[in-house]
Amino acid sequence: MDHIASFIASAKKNPRRVVFPEGDDPRIIEAAHRLAEEGIARPIVLSTNPYANAGGLTHISPLESSRAEAYSEAYSSRRSGVTPLAAARLIHRPLYYGAMMVREQDADAMVAGITKPTSQVISAGALAIGYAEGVTLPSSFFIMVIPGAPPRTLVYSDAAVAIDPNPEELAQIAITTARNARKLLAIEPRVAFLSFSTHGSANHPRVQKVQEAVRQARLLAPNICIDGELQADSALSPQVAQTKCPDSPVGGTANVLIFPDLDSGNIAYKLTQYLAGAQAIGPVMQGFRYPLNDLSRGATVDDIVAVSAIACLQAMG
Repeated sequence: MDHIASFIASAKKNPRRVVFPEGDDPRIIEAAHRLAEEGIARPIVLSTNPYANAGGLTHISPLESSRAEAYSEAYSSRRSGVTPLAAARLIHRPLYYGAMMVREQDADAMVAGITKPTSQVISAGALAIGYAEGVTLPSSFFIMVIPGAPPRTLVYSDAAVAIDPNPEELAQIAITTARNARKLLAIEPRVAFLSFSTHGSANHPRVQKVQEAVRQARLLAPNICIDGELQADSALSPQVAQTKCPDSPVGGTANVLIFPDLDSGNIAYKLTQYLAGAQAIGPVMQGFRYPLNDLSRGATVDDIVAVSAIACLQAMG
């Protein structure tokens, strides 16, 4: 069974409420029907059209909703300087209404982005849902399935969101990614912080940033197997690791790769995808108090179903 089929099968065991703020898009409606009919999730479709026909799906118009006032009050009470009137105008927007549904536990997760840019989805999540405890920056990861006998699965982070995280943020990204890898893939994460240096083979402020991130990550999550800084070959090749870092607990066996910045992460995942023929599942968003996932504006119905299944699994304990 491939990973997406596995995610869908797991989501069916305990279908969660997923809100879709872009219910005016026909792809969302079709995907929502599939999710409901196959028992993968319990979709909630939002629409700016109060008379829209969602064909039997749970449908809400933020402009007509009886919950809008309560969401506005809750939002303004948490945001300094935001009046209830300003909050009400914001909550009438489907992205913010959906995010507040998740924050107020009227939905378990939100999936958006098929008509809105990622920046707007992240902004709604940050302002309405908020960040998880100990997190100050949202991030993402890709599940990379590399062809072979058997295929090899690696997790890359961050390759889509965090441009130049500082050491504290990089440590947060690593810990959050490791926990998500454990939850979604049922693996024991072995986390490698990547660099152009291995265990001090080079001295540069960029290397020092990664070294400090490793130090902080170990303090915050001593139960996770973490090492760095490591070059990619030291992280992935047992033979190279035996030469460059024979004492590394991760060397040669890493399955979670933490990139020092978005340049390196994004370049690496695309090279892996196009040169190695790898399947790239994601980006999967992380770091929010409750699950929020972003869609590409070119997403297909299959993509929406897969991302929704992942969101359901993220919403599980």
